[in-house]
Amino acid sequence: MKPVLALVGRPNVGKSTLFNRLTKSRDAIVADFAGLTRDRHYGNGKQGRQEFIVIDTGGFEPDANSGIYKEMAKQTRQAVAEADIVIFVVDARGGLSAQDHDIAKYLRKIGKPCLLVANKSEGMLEGIQLTEFYELGLGEVIAISAAHGQGTRGLVELALESLNLPEDPEETEEDPTVIKLAVAGRPNVGKSTLINTWLGEERLVAFDMPGTTRDAISVPFERQGQKFELIDTAGLRRKGKVFEAIEKFSVVKTLQAIESANVVLLLLDAEQGVTDQDAHIAGYALESGRAMAVAINKWDAIDEYQRQLVQRSIETRLPFLSFANMHFISAKKRQGLGPVWASIVQAHKSAMCKMSTPILTRLLLEAVQFQSPQRGGMFRPKLRYAHQGGMNPPVIVVHGNSLEHVTDTYKRFLEGRFRKAFNLSGTPLRIEMKTSTNPYADKESS
Repeated sequence: MKPVLALVGRPNVGKSTLFNRLTKSRDAIVADFAGLTRDRHYGNGKQGRQEFIVIDTGGFEPDANSGIYKEMAKQTRQAVAEADIVIFVVDARGGLSAQDHDIAKYLRKIGKPCLLVANKSEGMLEGIQLTEFYELGLGEVIAISAAHGQGTRGLVELALESLNLPEDPEETEEDPTVIKLAVAGRPNVGKSTLINTWLGEERLVAFDMPGTTRDAISVPFERQGQKFELIDTAGLRRKGKVFEAIEKFSVVKTLQAIESANVVLLLLDAEQGVTDQDAHIAGYALESGRAMAVAINKWDAIDEYQRQLVQRSIETRLPFLSFANMHFISAKKRQGLGPVWASIVQAHKSAMCKMSTPILTRLLLEAVQFQSPQRGGMFRPKLRYAHQGGMNPPVIVVHGNSLEHVTDTYKRFLEGRFRKAFNLSGTPLRIEMKTSTNPYADKESS
């Protein structure tokens, strides 16, 4: 599981600047769960081989008891609860404030691992100007400048070191016949109902396995001879001999479940249509290269006109999921669930598909003969041969000359040909272009 770093502090201390620096993007938000004016933002970061999740929060006022500041404080507390370590950001130039003392008091009380970071420290003498921040009682003050990138690498190293992460975690041998399935979606779309319906079927054999408070809980079960491992994002717990699903929505839990899965079932609410949250979850799953199926729940609760609106919103808001099979279901009434299982199995099969080099090369040359790529400048791209570069998701590597001029439109054309030939549905397909270098280029220039 990726470690989680939460950025906390009063307004305008540079949390968002630090967030963008750690995620190496100006807009690295992978899940912006709306509903409030200022909410938690989630992004992916990577340093060396270690990946991590960063949570950006709004200005924190722990004692706020009304209005938007109360809601923002609630969001920040949730981020702190989800995090492995808290990075408390203060303003080195603005100095210590009463609000900083309130935040420090809250962080000391909850006892979560915490690093105190003085931002905007460029050009300052740490030993003198940062002394006042030791009053907060949170240990060493780390001087950084998020805007200039000074000290941010050392900050991440220190944060990850303090978590005592294993350098080379032992890889447990996994059964390739077991399909790891994550059910992802917003709160109240029916994830719990769907999971309980699955576990209640006579053909399913299920039992629970212990999980930690942060990790997703795995539920192994079997359906018609196929073994699955449900990576739960709905907060599944066991009460006596009956499974009880409690809807506890944790963004981090959802992101980590997607990372751990082979296949993601994105569950949408027919009554509410496709929202920004749905698009963000789908985008994160696509970015992670996960095989997918989409189920629109509560289909029985809307009329024909609403159904047309929902289908139109799926086409406009989720066009990047055209490879995934769509299903219209009712988890409560157990309608339409059989085809969902078929799509999940097919998506996994497609994601793990093995493609031979001779067949890929033949398909490539046939595609070029049918339609040549557009000329780029003086040269026309020349596609020579192709081979498989990976699975889950499948990667096809195309070799040739001047391939940097191959357009995205032509790549989509090739993707369609490859998908049809290998019957790939439910999985992203990535095509990489490798241009051969001219061994005589240096000699000619000299």
